[in-house]
Amino acid sequence: MTTEKRNRREFLKSGAIGIVGLSLMKNTTASEVIFSEPHTELNEITVSELQAGMKSGKFSAKMLVESYLERIKEIDPKIKSVIETNPDAQRIADEMDRERKRGKVRSMMHGIPVLIKDNIDTADKMKTTAGSLALANAPTPRLDAFIVQQLRKSGAVIIGKTNLSEWANFRSTKSISGWSGRGGQTNNPYILDKNPCGSSAGSGAAVSANLAAVAVGTETNGSIICPATRNGVVGIKPTLGLISRSGIIPIAHTQDTAGPMARTVADAVILLGVLVGKDKADATTLRSKNGKKDYTKFLDLEGLRGARIGVARQFTGNNAKSKEIFESHLEVLKTGGATLIDVKFSEDFGKMGDDRLNVLLYEFKADLNKYLAERRSPYKTLADLIKYNDENKDREMPLFGQELFLQSQSKGDLNESEYLQTLQKIGKAAREEGIDAVAAKDKLDAIVSPAVGATWSLAAVAGYPYITVPAGFVDGLPVGIAFFGRAFTEPQLIKIAYAFEQKTKMRQTPKFLPNAA
Repeated sequence: MTTEKRNRREFLKSGAIGIVGLSLMKNTTASEVIFSEPHTELNEITVSELQAGMKSGKFSAKMLVESYLERIKEIDPKIKSVIETNPDAQRIADEMDRERKRGKVRSMMHGIPVLIKDNIDTADKMKTTAGSLALANAPTPRLDAFIVQQLRKSGAVIIGKTNLSEWANFRSTKSISGWSGRGGQTNNPYILDKNPCGSSAGSGAAVSANLAAVAVGTETNGSIICPATRNGVVGIKPTLGLISRSGIIPIAHTQDTAGPMARTVADAVILLGVLVGKDKADATTLRSKNGKKDYTKFLDLEGLRGARIGVARQFTGNNAKSKEIFESHLEVLKTGGATLIDVKFSEDFGKMGDDRLNVLLYEFKADLNKYLAERRSPYKTLADLIKYNDENKDREMPLFGQELFLQSQSKGDLNESEYLQTLQKIGKAAREEGIDAVAAKDKLDAIVSPAVGATWSLAAVAGYPYITVPAGFVDGLPVGIAFFGRAFTEPQLIKIAYAFEQKTKMRQTPKFLPNAA
């Protein structure tokens, strides 16, 4: 096996585009008090509770923004999840408070503090850099990303941007999840010397640490699901086309999507409804006929009753504790009224790691060049970024290189037969011969598995929905359970995920332990 092939397989094996652990903390005991934690009244508070508080006058949007910003100031230096705060956040919150006093409440997100990932364009005083120093001094984008427009219309208050694996973990085969040249290393809020996964590392860690009510992440292959799982929160990777990608720094248009990350299924669902929308700048959304503006009607305590759920045991792995947790939750599903059917996926898709990466390499070059050409920046192509990194190795490449950048740069355009044939091959394996075939055979409403790379990669390549919900802990770190299915089955998945969450309530507030004592 060549070095390139081995690196590719290692790269895809993790699913979330590189999940490499990193210990950066000094040796301390787990009982040490490492910082004060202000405004603990915000711990685990939900969007509905925040709305009720603002309605009653218990607090205002401005008070909430100031409180979350104070938590970021005090707590985040240890986590490094927030790359930048919004200098206009308090002013915007003031505006939302004035609207409320006049009797105008735009949505359930009115006045709610939100964090978004630093690969999502904002035409304000904040930067959009994908964590790269190359864009740190570039002018801000001319326009808000479509989903930022949606957030602003809803009355949400964007209080900052979150750190990420640089370029959404698509620069190196040896990248470290949660590290960027601009933001440094994001840490896991449960055990600070453990990795938070990525690439939406900051969004997952921040919402878990109660630094905002909810957060927005993005995903190409596991980049919402893995950090949601690893940080003990809910993540929803929606069907491709449900949420616009315009104004989001891309990797691959056949897989990229944004999605909500929250401490509860209900909060994630509220945010999902705001993000969904048809955008003429993203043709995929125009072909989407099944999007809904309100998914909260699918929050059904009896959502398990009568559901037919396929059990993908082949993906449970070798960890005995993880298997025990998964099997115990299958009993919860049965007790709730679901019918469980063992299912088996073909092993063909799992052997296509090189093919899956090859498609991403082709699309990354084309999609990123298109984005950069429209962005006000001195760097207009992938080749420009490669040159910048070479000229700034001490700051941009102290820990790993840019192998994926170089491999992508070597690819041709999207009319090449290698790309077109490979894209068709992996799509068919994930969709028609994968999730669609398994779901159709037993008339399934959903498929359940541990939240692991083998299944989130299937959903990513298929472009199908996937929800992870906190399921417990192994060695002090959270693990998740996943519900996924065919295109636009978000309503069924939400029903099942919500009912499961309410019966188990496995989420725990992180204690910011320095290490696993």
